[in-house]
Amino acid sequence: MLQSLSVRDFVIVNQLDLDFETGFTVLTGETGAGKSILIDALSLALGARAEGGVTRAGCDKAEISAIFAITNNLEAKQWLVDAEMENEANELILRRVMYADGRSRAFINGATVTVAQLKELGELLVDIYSQNAHHSLLKLATQRNVLDNFGGLSGLALQVSAQYKVWHALNQQRLEVEKNASAYADELADLRDNTRELAQVSLSPVEWEELQQEHLRLSNGAGLITGGEECRELLSEGELSAMRLLSQVQHKLQSLCEYDTAMAEAAETLDSAIIQLEETSRFLNRYLQRAELDPAGLAKLDSRIQNIHNTARKNRVKPEELAELLLNSQARMAELELFANDGELAKQETQALATYMQLAKQLSDGRKAAAAKLGAQISTEMQRLSLSGGKFEVALTEQAPTINGLEQVEFLVAGHAGVVARPLAKVASGGELSRISLAIRVVTAQKESIPTMIFDEVDVGIGGGVAEVVGQLLKQLGEQQDSKNLTERQVLVITHLPQVAALGTHHLRVSKSLVNAQTLSTIAVLDDEARVEEIARMLGGIEITETTRQHAKEMLAR
Repeated sequence: MLQSLSVRDFVIVNQLDLDFETGFTVLTGETGAGKSILIDALSLALGARAEGGVTRAGCDKAEISAIFAITNNLEAKQWLVDAEMENEANELILRRVMYADGRSRAFINGATVTVAQLKELGELLVDIYSQNAHHSLLKLATQRNVLDNFGGLSGLALQVSAQYKVWHALNQQRLEVEKNASAYADELADLRDNTRELAQVSLSPVEWEELQQEHLRLSNGAGLITGGEECRELLSEGELSAMRLLSQVQHKLQSLCEYDTAMAEAAETLDSAIIQLEETSRFLNRYLQRAELDPAGLAKLDSRIQNIHNTARKNRVKPEELAELLLNSQARMAELELFANDGELAKQETQALATYMQLAKQLSDGRKAAAAKLGAQISTEMQRLSLSGGKFEVALTEQAPTINGLEQVEFLVAGHAGVVARPLAKVASGGELSRISLAIRVVTAQKESIPTMIFDEVDVGIGGGVAEVVGQLLKQLGEQQDSKNLTERQVLVITHLPQVAALGTHHLRVSKSLVNAQTLSTIAVLDDEARVEEIARMLGGIEITETTRQHAKEMLAR
């Protein structure tokens, strides 16, 4: 759940530190006071796209931090484990910094991350429903996702989508093969010849380096022997060799040690040097004993290296890239040989389609069962929302195999008894859409595992007794447990309706004031007395009377 939100220099907020509780929290305030700023700030902390101009006037940057308790949020904890960001405190800190020049930085538990990562994790923490969400419900894709989520079919829908892509790719391959069979046959023939040539000369980058080193050694064989003999002569064989001279120095130092023991250090160092030189001399002797010129080997190596260079030039690659080219050519050959075998390709396509159909039919069966339940439950909620006699249906229209399954999903609504249900996009007025949307959200939210839900003025266009029912539905939602993790749900509602606000377990008020010629927005937690005044303001407008206050008290008491 969301524990706290900290905002600095954001739009018209100077400094805000706010703690949150579980259950149903309402947020109210006069029009223009900045109620949506709270949602905007939290959305940015959750990875929303940053628009320009979010820093407060005169400030270099805006900073937002949100702290979540994730003890029971298994999905969020697993995400952190996979990203190697977990901690033992079961606490999650999301932080976003927006600079005045448009730059933005994101952090998870203090580690720098991309905004995409922030958004991915944020989707496991909070669901935000705004007025725009009403309009998104008019889209068939949204309606399909709502049904699949409600029926616990999202995972199966993803499998269907993935299998459709497999089948579709094979189908396109087969069609392409049929169209280009002659060209593929020619390409396969050329590849076979070229692959045979590549296999004869192919070698790894390491082997190519070794070949070059061996060629360098053989081509300089005479110089190596002559140079080695000269080194041996200077080191140990000549009259004035290094070993003879150093031996003289060694004897002299040993005699000097008799007069001053400090000379022992120099003598020991020289002893070590003489041992190393003796090892060098023995190595040169062994090397020269087995060294010989190999013109035949050099000629053979010259021929092979020339062949490798010719093959590399022919294929327009570097010699060290020939091995990779061979692997790629062999892979392409295998693909073309599969194409040449029409029966094998068709068999794979048929098998992929069969697997798709099996998954898609499972999805269809699940959707049929979920559609009946969803329609019945939303129809029940519609009665409570003064849509008496109204009915909600989920129509499943069969269609040819698609990436989304074997049926089109569409929400149908009849606003009154005796009316034929028609597509939601065609029949719902603004007020009806708000109520139906809320009914859908309340019913489907029971299946969601997101612990924190925020409703941003979803009660627009609703009033009277319906408003109180809306408040009761939201309160009921806030009292439910997370269906998957069995934790208390957290519901935050931005509202302009006193009937809704009066039902809140917790109440926050947004206000705006002029400070040093700057407009600033603040949020306060209301106690019982302040709640009476706020509800009265929402009921009575500018002038609040005792009658209005009494009415507010009665609403809160209920």
